[in-house]
Order: sequence, then structure tokens, then C-alpha cells
Amino acid sequence: MTKKTIEKPLNQQTLGRRRFLNSSTVSLLSVPLTLVGERESKAQEPTAEALRRQTSVQNPPPCYTDDWQRTGPDYAVYLPKEPGQRDEYADHIHVFYTPGGDLMCLWTQGTYESAPDMRVVYSRSKDGGKNWTPIQVIDESKQNNMTSALGFPLISRTGRMYCLYNQHLGRGDGGLFCGPLRVKYSDDDGHTWITGGVDIPWRRTRFDHPDPKVSPTCVVWQPPIRDAKNRLIAGVTRWSSPMVYPRAIGGNRNHSDSQCELMRFDNIDEGPHPRDLKITWLPDKAGTIRVSPEIEPEASRGYSLAQEPSIVLLPDGRLFMTMRTVTGYIWYTVSDDHGHSWHPTQPLRYQDHGARVEHPKSPEPMYRLADGRYLLFFHNHQGYRDGATGPWDMDARRPIYFTVGQFRPNAEQPIWFSKPKFLFDTHKVTAGVVRLWWLAMYASLTEHNGQRTFWYADRKQFVLGKKITDSMLADRTVPS
Repeated sequence: MTKKTIEKPLNQQTLGRRRFLNSSTVSLLSVPLTLVGERESKAQEPTAEALRRQTSVQNPPPCYTDDWQRTGPDYAVYLPKEPGQRDEYADHIHVFYTPGGDLMCLWTQGTYESAPDMRVVYSRSKDGGKNWTPIQVIDESKQNNMTSALGFPLISRTGRMYCLYNQHLGRGDGGLFCGPLRVKYSDDDGHTWITGGVDIPWRRTRFDHPDPKVSPTCVVWQPPIRDAKNRLIAGVTRWSSPMVYPRAIGGNRNHSDSQCELMRFDNIDEGPHPRDLKITWLPDKAGTIRVSPEIEPEASRGYSLAQEPSIVLLPDGRLFMTMRTVTGYIWYTVSDDHGHSWHPTQPLRYQDHGARVEHPKSPEPMYRLADGRYLLFFHNHQGYRDGATGPWDMDARRPIYFTVGQFRPNAEQPIWFSKPKFLFDTHKVTAGVVRLWWLAMYASLTEHNGQRTFWYADRKQFVLGKKITDSMLADRTVPS
């Protein structure tokens, strides 16, 4: 996919998320790295036809193409009937069980990413994901460029459900995702949603626009987890205002300063009205979870690129966070005090002093399983695969591998990982009008009655689920 193809559906008034959040395309480094490990693993990947034969979806909804089967899914939540319509774009896939026991899928939909018609929608299943209801809209803007997007769920132990989402208010310095968190809630298991009548402002920091009327640009991409004190806590990416960190230009790329934070919902289990939600913003000192991009001129100017934090709880009560960077590797940090402070960030390795976990600038979801192990999904290369130009190249967002992690209490890095295993790929085949081949895993994972399912958007379009079976994990041995 060329730059021209990506930009075709955008207009001059829209600053696309692909351009704002992920806009680095060319490095000042000129020599690609030699990736021996990548070549060895690539040779073991199954063919596209072999993956198609893995598809086990029964009675799928109608779709304009059968290429949604390319990744071998077991479930089809939503497939667009025609290309180029308001439902072609699908992102931030949140699948979870409601208090009443249904599966619900909550996601952002639109004509394309950062389109002015983006909205937050949901569907539900009563049979474990085999069949899904027609989509319902939680919120959508009545005016262009004042979008409702990137919703995520909160579930109180009282049974009250909340949906929080970015609401653009018509001004900002960070594209259509610049705005406070709007809230709707449900007291009938998510069948109907009530307007909360409140916009929750993001914490203001020294990284934001000096005008307090201009909202910070922040995103939550994974549903909250529970910390050691059983409180819901979510990872946040904050992009700095260009008034504070001007976007440095080098060649035909530009890079926005960013860092990781958290928000904790202290009284959610009391089932409060949205206006009474109590939130603690973490870490206590903003600006402490940062990673140098290792690219000039940004590096020498103190810029950071640390985004899409994925958080898991360790058995000893500590919090473990991974994040995407533009260094060619996943990085991580650990908190000993429930998120109030964090250790210095460093590259994630398969074990102490082992090889680094290779990954370009793309989401890297990580989950703690019911049996205490961990699953990390990633691309298993630094960004130079199949013609991609480096870790900053958005077209490097494929294929998908996973690795199994286990807790190592006496290690410097408290989770060690198995060798990676291939899961699926698009083989650089595009679909639809926007013609992405990406596998950007703004995804979720469910475990129920012994079954694990990984829910994802293939090419940011087809909303699918794939079983992660015991047999798939059985040959993944973690160093001891």
C-alpha cells in the first residue's frame, strides 16, 4: 500500500489518526537490519490457503468479499455488506461478557479511520459468539468533525455498565480524537444506554496546550483490568501538544511526542452516576513513562514515543506494562506501588539478558490468563519485513505472532516468554476502498468455560474472533 493509497479517502480538513498518531514513515537510518530470526520463523508460516481452511464460521453474515476468511477466524461478529460504506472501518474491538451472561462487542465504526462519521456501536451474542445481533449505536455526532469514537466498557459489581468514549467538541490541536471522555450507562445489561450528562476531562499536564479550553489528546485502547486492590485501572496514551513539543520534521516523516499514563476508577463498584465517578490519574508525576524514539532530531530534544500501554497484574501485586515504541522493540516498565510510580522503561526481552522482543510501531496487547500465564500478541519483526522501511512504517503491521509468558519472581524482568508462534497474516492483500493490509491489534481476549477467544479487526474492517486453544499453547516452553 502506497502513501497515495492511504491518503485517498482523507480530505484537507481531516487530520487522520493514521497521520497524527502513527505518522513516521522514513528514518534517517539508511541501512535495514539483518533479521536472521525473522527469516527462520517466516519460513515456518502456513500458506494463505492453509489459513483459509482453518475458518470454522458457520452461517456468516453476508459480505462483499470472502477474503475475511484469510486469517482463519472461528467467529464473525460483523462483516460489511458493501465496500466504501459507513461500516467499512472497524477499530478498538472490545468483547466482554455482560453481567447477564451475554457476549457484547463494542467498537468504533466509520467510513474510514478518522472519518467525520465515526460512531460507537455494539452487537451482542447469546450463543457464545456464533450469532450476533444487528448493530446498535451508543452515540454518534450529528455534526461533521465532532465525532464520538474509541469507546471502552466499564462494568460495576452492581451490574451497572458504563461506556466511556472520546467526544470531539469542535476544537483541538490533535485531530478528531482530541476531546474529553463522554459517558453513557446502562442498567439493563446493555440493552439500552442512558446519557450520563457529563464529560470527564483528562488530567491536564505540562505536555498539553497552554489554553485550558483545548482538551488534551488522550486515548484508552484496552479495557481496564483490576489491580491488587481490586480497583479498575486502564492504560492511557497522551500525545503532547505541538505548542509544547513541535513536531520535528526530517525527510518526509514527522513525529509527535507521546507517553503512557493510567486512570483508576476508585468507586466504580458502588455503581455511581457518571457525574460521581472518582478517578485517580497515574503516575503521580506525569511524564515518567517515556521512551526515546532513538531518531534525530527528536532524541536529542528529549522527545518520547511510548504508546498503547498494555497492563497486567503480577502474582505479587505489582503492575507490569508493555508499550509500543519506534525503536523496533516492545518496551516495558513495572510499578511496585499500584501505579503511583514506575521503574525506568527498558526493552522487553524473552528472558533476562536474552533477545529483545521485536515489534514495529503497532499495538501489542498482552493478557493474563486464568491459569496465571500471559499471552502477548505482536509482529515478530522490527519493521523491515516484506519491503517495509522500518519500525515507524505503518505498513509493517503484519503478521501476528504470540508468545506465552510466565511469572519469574526473582528475575529483573518479572515475566519471561516462550519462543514466538505464528497466528495469522493478511499476506499484504488489501480489502475494501481504503485498501489496508494491516493487522493492528486493537483487540480483546475472553475466557469462558475453558475457552479462550482473541477478538480483532482484520484490516481494520472485518470484526472476527479466533480460538486460542490449549493445543496451540502446549508447545510453548518458557525458560526457567
